[in-house]
Amino acid sequence: MADRRQSLAADARRFIAPPVRVAYGSAEIEKIDIYKADAAKAPVAIYIHGGAWRRGRAADFAGQAEMFMRAGAHHAVLDFDNIDEHGGDLLAMAEQVRRAVAWIGKNAGSFGGDPERIYLTGHSSGAHLGGCMLTADWSRFDLPQTFIKGALLGSGMYDLAPVRLSKRSEYVKFTDETESELSAMRHLDRLACPVVLVYGTNESPEFIRQTQEFAAAVKAAGKPVELIVAPNYNHFEIAETLGNPYGVLGRAALRLMAR
Repeated sequence: MADRRQSLAADARRFIAPPVRVAYGSAEIEKIDIYKADAAKAPVAIYIHGGAWRRGRAADFAGQAEMFMRAGAHHAVLDFDNIDEHGGDLLAMAEQVRRAVAWIGKNAGSFGGDPERIYLTGHSSGAHLGGCMLTADWSRFDLPQTFIKGALLGSGMYDLAPVRLSKRSEYVKFTDETESELSAMRHLDRLACPVVLVYGTNESPEFIRQTQEFAAAVKAAGKPVELIVAPNYNHFEIAETLGNPYGVLGRAALRLMAR
């Protein structure tokens, strides 16, 4: 899957301008690849990549940027340390991603983005981190709770209690604090934007269950949510649809930004 994604990214670079790479922190990895649309004050689609918290770099996801650029949106792909580089500390990883998202919230205008039209997308462990962003306390960063205007999360994990019992505990140092703070399901009082949740019917049962239950919880909390079920897609196939305006995730992302 990683080789296929990198091949798609390499092919995409033949047709699109290289990203503007900006720093949100002092560490070498703390950069954001911004694929700029040819439009002034354009919406910004943030992407948090997946990879079991262990794999992936921003450069690997150039393949999906062209769709956003052609739709008149900037595509901002976050780079951040993986869980092994964080020594297994998922709290530190989430905080690093928060700082990246906060940088965009405060500086969207500096690269031609519209600070009133910031959207967030994520898949798999990136959807987990995306859920953490939606339920973060943004007052810590002097940002309004409503600065993210909508989110598309695919095949994510929103309650870490069962994940803590899985093989991922071999490389993630789960604690009670980690489980509590980074389970978006438990902090829906801070959710302040519409959410679109997606899963494929050929995914593993836990990804399906987590998405269904998170959608039900968001609805029960009185917050706007849409659940999209993609027949016959597995976990990896659905991820590739983000770069396709007629694909499951691509269409959902463009619809979200058009609301």
